[in-house]
Amino acid sequence: MVGDISRKGNDVSAPKLLLVEDDQALAELLEYRFDSEGYSVRVTADGDEALVLAAEETPDLVILDWMVEGTSGIEVCRRLRRDKATAHVPIIMLTAREAEDDRVRGLETGADDYITKPFSPRELLARVAAVLRRVRPALAGECIEVGDIKLDPVAHRVERRGQQLQVGPTEYRLLKFFMEHPRRVFSRGQLLDAVWGTGSEIEERTVDVHIRRLRKAIAVGNAGDPIRTVRSAGYAMEAV
Repeated sequence: MVGDISRKGNDVSAPKLLLVEDDQALAELLEYRFDSEGYSVRVTADGDEALVLAAEETPDLVILDWMVEGTSGIEVCRRLRRDKATAHVPIIMLTAREAEDDRVRGLETGADDYITKPFSPRELLARVAAVLRRVRPALAGECIEVGDIKLDPVAHRVERRGQQLQVGPTEYRLLKFFMEHPRRVFSRGQLLDAVWGTGSEIEERTVDVHIRRLRKAIAVGNAGDPIRTVRSAGYAMEAV
């Protein structure tokens, strides 16, 4: 059975949060608090629906209750970790279980953090911000650096070796995504979903065009090319 789903936040640059919680009052409170803090929030009370939503649009972070309708939270966590598209997504588990064995099980299944009920929404907000700062610094407004390239997500400014670069909007989003996931190889299809959005009808060869433009935009003097082409696999960014 499909759970009730809601979404707030229209800023495409806002961190995308998937909240899986079957306590309606708590879900509404958390949705309001996170929406007020600038997050784009999707909410469901159903574990099966959570997996569908995560597949439709990869979230930046998942808040996952252990006991939800349909597939259990612990199994949702396990499946998200097994899926290449969501394996890297941070997961914070919510539960009324306080036993040490349960906490260990949640963390061993793949959760990045664990918070027991009852808890303060303010504490959860702080935990989410801390996890995002660690795994996706740009989402927290912090500058990210890979090798000699520095990107300021607040000012939308890119520098290399002290020189400000002129990077087009699509190339900027592409560069930002690469810098948030250095050394990881992404297929053209994965880049299309991440940069252009899931369901995009743009052809995969368009990625190659923007990769060439990005390489030209970040070329400075005799600096090496940080964008690596992986034959039959895709592209990756490495420090040079």
